[in-house]
Amino acid sequence: MSAENSGQVFRLHSTLELPLEDVREFLSDDPELPDGIESVDITRRNNTLILKAISADKSVSKYTPTAQLKASVVENRVYEEEPEDQHRGPRWGDEEEEEEIPSELVEFAAFKGDRETVLQNSLLQYEMFLVLCAIAREAEKGTLTAITAHDGDLDATRIVDGEDRPASIEVVEGRSEGQAANSGVNWRDNKFISD
Repeated sequence: MSAENSGQVFRLHSTLELPLEDVREFLSDDPELPDGIESVDITRRNNTLILKAISADKSVSKYTPTAQLKASVVENRVYEEEPEDQHRGPRWGDEEEEEEIPSELVEFAAFKGDRETVLQNSLLQYEMFLVLCAIAREAEKGTLTAITAHDGDLDATRIVDGEDRPASIEVVEGRSEGQAANSGVNWRDNKFISD
């Protein structure tokens, strides 16, 4: 696959968190994958989940590292809905024991961090970013923001709690080296430092 046919991911920040079972189910339901990806291989090593792109291009060596998504696997306690009458206020002196709210431990896949933490390797990187966007639309919690380039255009992506939100790219003039050098403290000519 030539690099000019593929897009690029310049900036990426993710705070996505969804049940591990939802990620597995999403990938096992045969989702529509971007061109260039034949399938996504799921591997779990201790508390790390790795989703690796399998290239549709058979000329790519099996030893060539393709793009992969990396998530931490964490256990969170999930509580069932609390009954309404439990929130009526404090009950000092009440001898009755409160009923324990039913809960269970659920494993979550946490795609958290910047580009190098969440999305690794360059071959099929843009395509795996599209897979991450599809996963983000399944997540009930977290945000995915990114700046990408595809077909010569810069695109801004923002997905919050499973929903696409408006996003834009703003180009601002950065500080030049000369400005940065002049804004520092000149310790050699400081009247508060005595010889």
